[in-house]
Amino acid sequence: MTRKSRGGITYPEGFSASGLSCGIKKKGKPDLALLVSEGECVAAGMFTVNRIKAAPVVLSQRRIKTGYANAIVINSGNANACTGEAGMQDALRMTEKVSQFLTCNSRKVLCASTGVIGRPLPIDLILGSIPQLVEKLSPQNHLDCAKAIMTTDNYSKEAEGEFQVGKSIVKIGGMAKGVGMVHPQMATMLVFLTTDASIEREALKSALQTVVDRKFHTLSIDGETSTNDSVIALANGKAGNTKIVRNSSSFELFVSALDQVCQKLQSLLLRDAEGATKFIHITVDGARSRTDARKIASSIARSVLVKTAFYGEDVNWGRIMVAIGNAGVPVRENSIDINIGDVSLVHRGVGLGEFQEEKALEVMKGSEIHLLVSLGMGPMTAEYWTTDLSIEYVRINAGYKGRT
Repeated sequence: MTRKSRGGITYPEGFSASGLSCGIKKKGKPDLALLVSEGECVAAGMFTVNRIKAAPVVLSQRRIKTGYANAIVINSGNANACTGEAGMQDALRMTEKVSQFLTCNSRKVLCASTGVIGRPLPIDLILGSIPQLVEKLSPQNHLDCAKAIMTTDNYSKEAEGEFQVGKSIVKIGGMAKGVGMVHPQMATMLVFLTTDASIEREALKSALQTVVDRKFHTLSIDGETSTNDSVIALANGKAGNTKIVRNSSSFELFVSALDQVCQKLQSLLLRDAEGATKFIHITVDGARSRTDARKIASSIARSVLVKTAFYGEDVNWGRIMVAIGNAGVPVRENSIDINIGDVSLVHRGVGLGEFQEEKALEVMKGSEIHLLVSLGMGPMTAEYWTTDLSIEYVRINAGYKGRT
């Protein structure tokens, strides 16, 4: 199989990447990555809302407030979370070492980490590998970079797209990791997005917030939000387009293209979920507000009872009703309809009997399942994506530290 010359995060002009094994992980697996732009980038980011934040999250949050960055250094196998002041010093040393070799201001280098919480970062291994990491930088090494940020992921996750602004072709690329502890906001995922668009910083920030809300905030694997969640976007302006500003036609084109790239990454994250055998698309309609619809969809998506029922192919729609009622949203029981696939199970709050349940069982035997809940209270709709909860998920997470 021939490696693509450019793709993922290096699909846009002016970006290079690298990845290697520095010894954090066992068995020589890749665990250190670097993403660099030829010039200074407009930068925007969104980070975990967990009140316990890893040192790299705190540092990157602080630095991205300036609105500009040149590079991101990322390690996997160790979260550098709950490591105290030593962890913050290690994050600073990582970025300072990178900046020395790139000859840029260290405050323009962001960082991210993922892996086991509470272990000291093996900083000497990382610092000793940064010269080689910089030496390997190339637009062709996007896949090495994407592999180096993986933890229990089964495969790397990359996406790219493009659109036209005037006579200029604008490119967008991305890479992601995350298969467990995935839940708004956001997940134990790391997502890095690049573009060669010339774009106003506030426009990039607005576009990122919009798309993250549509895509990554509607994905729930196990209802957990990690200490390290980060989505960072860099725009270097190499496309030479007329600068994109908010509330313009080119801004809408940019949001649409960014949405498509993130849709691909969201799908890859969903389908690599730890131990998943079923991929469930939840639609809640007939709500009084979009917020109500999303609360109910989220309640269903994170219900352990619902998820295990899907895994066991048990047409126990009562668990779905329980999750609806537990969402903290006013509902009318006698207005609720539930469909699995094209099979109606509940109409106006009342089950339609064993014959319909037998039909629904055939739908639940598949790996792709659509669950529709109609509330009958208003015009608003929300969507969510989730998975079942399998025995394999328990096995993976029962021994996570031993395999990382």
